[in-house]
Amino acid sequence: MFWIYQILHLLVLLSLIVTALAVVRFKDLISAAISLGASSLLLSLEFYLLRAPDVAIAEAAVGAALTTAIYIFAIKSTEREEGYK
Repeated sequence: MFWIYQILHLLVLLSLIVTALAVVRFKDLISAAISLGASSLLLSLEFYLLRAPDVAIAEAAVGAALTTAIYIFAIKSTEREEGYK
């Protein structure tokens, strides 16, 4: 039974690394903000698996929901420029 939790931790951590790399690799800011929200949601899942549900709830509420919404609102309120210099 213990090995199931180890595999679950490993899968969550690998997914966290993949989403963090996606944040860095995306050139579109909306995609990067959504990937950052997914990364924060995976981090809250890891906190829950580590038996810290209060930290997990705070991370999910602030990190995944509120911060992502603020980033998307800020990006949408700016003008889009098509050339990267």
